[in-house]
Amino acid sequence: MMRVFGPVMVAVLVLGGCASSPPEHFYSLSNGLGVAAPTARAAYYIEMPAVTVPKQVTRNQLLVTTGEGRMDLLEQERWAAPPAAEIGQALSLAVSGELGTIDAFRTPVPENAPVYRISTNVQRFESAPGRYALIDAVWSVRLVGSTQVLTCRSVAQETVGAGYDALVAGHRRAVVRIGSDIAKAVRALAAGEKSGC
Repeated sequence: MMRVFGPVMVAVLVLGGCASSPPEHFYSLSNGLGVAAPTARAAYYIEMPAVTVPKQVTRNQLLVTTGEGRMDLLEQERWAAPPAAEIGQALSLAVSGELGTIDAFRTPVPENAPVYRISTNVQRFESAPGRYALIDAVWSVRLVGSTQVLTCRSVAQETVGAGYDALVAGHRRAVVRIGSDIAKAVRALAAGEKSGC
C-alpha cells in the first residue's frame, strides 16, 4: 500500500507547490502608447536603429533600486521584450507620432526623400518603485548622406507612486519626454534651422 501511495503523495506535493507559485506580470513601454498616424505623404522620414542600454538592464526581469547601491532582480515582474527593444519601440512611436512621419528603418523610402537617422545610447535606466523612474540617454540626429551630426543628452526623471504599474507609467512618460527632445531637433534640422540641444 505504501509503495502505491508514496509516489502519489510526492506527485500531489510537487503539483501543489507549482500551483502556489506567484504569477508572472509582463510590462511594455509601447503598448497603448497613442500616436497619431501621418495624414499625408511624409516630407521626410526617420530611421531609428537599435537602442543600446547598460549591461545590467539587458535582462527581461525588472531590475529595481531598493537602497543605496543595492538592486533587486524581480523574477515575477518582467518586460514583455528586452529593455533595449522596449525603449527603442516606444521612442520610435513617440518621435514618429510627434513628427507625423514614419520610422523607415530597414525599409525602402521614395527616391530623394530626406531620412534622419537617430541613434540612441541609454546610459542609465533606473527604476525605484515608489520614488522615481529615470532614463538618461545620449542621442544623435544626422541627415543620411550628410556628415553633420547633432549629438545631445536628455535626462528624464519622473516621480512615481507605489507599485510596478506606476513605475512603468513613469518610464513611459520619460520616454515621451526624450522623444519630444529628439523630435524638436529633427523638426529644426528639416526646416533648415540651426538646431541645438
